[in-house]
This record gives sequence, structure tokens and C-alpha cells, in this order.
Amino acid sequence: MSQERIGAATFKGNPLTLVGPQLKAGDQAPDFAINKSLVETASLKDYAGKVKLISVVPSIDTGVCDAQTRRFNEEAASLGENVAILTVSVDLPFAQSRWCGAAGVDKVTLLSDYKSHSFGEAYGVYIKELGLDHRAIFVIDANDKIQYVEYLPEMTEHPNYEQAINAVKALV
Repeated sequence: MSQERIGAATFKGNPLTLVGPQLKAGDQAPDFAINKSLVETASLKDYAGKVKLISVVPSIDTGVCDAQTRRFNEEAASLGENVAILTVSVDLPFAQSRWCGAAGVDKVTLLSDYKSHSFGEAYGVYIKELGLDHRAIFVIDANDKIQYVEYLPEMTEHPNYEQAINAVKALV
């Protein structure tokens, strides 16, 4: 049974239960099995040797999630080839693909946690009440050690983009 963190975050002021551990800088990044398509999966080892910025959003079709993903897509060009920027949501893979095409997002990889919630539970962002992943940022070094974490206290808030990008730049 996964750990439940009752009231660990809110949605429009209403408390939420996050399932899984609250990770911190210095922790080894947990592995996960997450969908790239309806049948193809990805895991942490698929990005071995790269610095990883993992941007977690509840649903790509909301304003803050859209802005967050576009912002990291814009930043990607200046970060170099040794950085993988991943956006994780529970949206279906074909909805993610449609959104990327419409938004012109081509430097961020969207991954779907819809099937097993493996990522959400491993990274402590799965929202028990909503079946979504809570907004968070993880920066993981090339050796899969977490170097920066931001769990947003309120689901509708933007992350600290500058701190996340600076954490990535410090590793490349």
C-alpha cells in the first residue's frame, strides 16, 4: 500500500491526498513505467546519461498546464542535447500528441501516466480524489539523483520556472 499524504496540497483551496512519497533533493530518482503511446512505454532508464527536467501537469488542456509546457519547450533550445525535458500528465497519449501539434511543442516529450499511475505513485504526485497527477517539477542529474524538487502547494499555481531552469543549467 502506498503512502498517503492527506492535505499535502490543495485544488482551489480544497485539500487533496497525494499518494506516494514526498521526494527531496538527494534522493535516488525512482523508476517508472509510463506511456509514450497506447502501447509503447518509457522508463527512467530511457533517458540514461542525460539531465532530466520532469514537469508534471494535471491535464495539458488547462491554462496553467499549457503555459507550463510551452515555457519549458521554449527553454529547451538553450539547454542543449544532454537535457531531456519530459512533461507527464494523465491525458491519453493521442490527446497529448494532438495538443503538441496544435501548440507547436516539439522539444518536450509528453508522457502519459493514465494507465498504471506508476509515475504518480513513485514520485508522490498521484491525487487520490481526482485520479490526476499533481503539479510538480523534478530535476534529475545524469546519475539519476534528484537535484531539485518543487511540489506546488496549490494545484492551480505556476511553478518557479527560473529556479527549475537554473537547477538544470547547474548540471550541464
